[in-house]
Amino acid sequence: MSRVRVLGFAALLLAVLAFPAAFGRYPVKLLQEILIWGIYAMSLDLLMGHAGMVSFGHSAFFGIGGYAAALALTGPGGAVGGPLGALLLPAAAGALAALVIGFFSIRVSGVYFIMLTLAFSQMFYAYAFQTAWLGAEDGITGVPRPTLLGVPTGEGWAFHVYVVVIAAGAAVFLWRVVRSPFGHVLAGIHENEGRMAAVGYPVHRHKLLAFVLAGTLAGLAGSLYAQFSGSITPDAFFWTTSGEALLMVIIGGTGTLGGAVLGAAAFILLQSLVSTYTERWMLILGVTFVLFVLFAPGGLVGVLRGRIGLRA
Repeated sequence: MSRVRVLGFAALLLAVLAFPAAFGRYPVKLLQEILIWGIYAMSLDLLMGHAGMVSFGHSAFFGIGGYAAALALTGPGGAVGGPLGALLLPAAAGALAALVIGFFSIRVSGVYFIMLTLAFSQMFYAYAFQTAWLGAEDGITGVPRPTLLGVPTGEGWAFHVYVVVIAAGAAVFLWRVVRSPFGHVLAGIHENEGRMAAVGYPVHRHKLLAFVLAGTLAGLAGSLYAQFSGSITPDAFFWTTSGEALLMVIIGGTGTLGGAVLGAAAFILLQSLVSTYTERWMLILGVTFVLFVLFAPGGLVGVLRGRIGLRA
């Protein structure tokens, strides 16, 4: 990473950390929601934009992470509290689910891959919706925010710093992944899978590892969302949760990581603004998505690159 990029990232990080000092509670909550969904969208972008795997079942890992955190943090006396229950356990649950689902899913491609991942997520949705110990259709409510290093991450600055640090760590981690030799192999698989296999690369192994990494971060995002909202419901598994992440990635710019966060911001801000005026906000969002596909296929990042010469 160049010095200019490091300084730019550091300045942006400081501005986001200081956001509560200049804005009220509602804008801060919107920013936190954007960061959480940004992690989720970046994890999907690793699959879509860098490995060429368009998943419509990414919500499975988001939901698993959310339920794992909810179960851990709402146990008797906060059965598994701290970073173990709030972060490590949900991320591990997402990774394990991705390992199993990915083992079967990466054996097919194209529309078959899309439909297979969708089927897995809908299976989780149906199970959670009908299972009493998961709260059935009501889900799990009263999810507390954890205590980390002796500091409660309740309301105020503590939870904000907690979310910002994790989001920044996820972004740096994914940036390193896509620029590593492993990331370059993923790009080659995206461009021509057959050629990469012919020259001796273990294509299935690379795709499975990418799937597991994406599932791990999606599980982490689901955990943060459960802590942010104080609850998790079966809707976290539903196909619309995958569809929203897909919209965020495409609106922001596929294959850019930072574009996924921009797409998350555009999606959530548009939803927040338009839904205050009309219940048909999804219609307006759909029209916006169509316009992006037709006139800005490179997403927001593509528009910025064209207008101000922004580099990736």
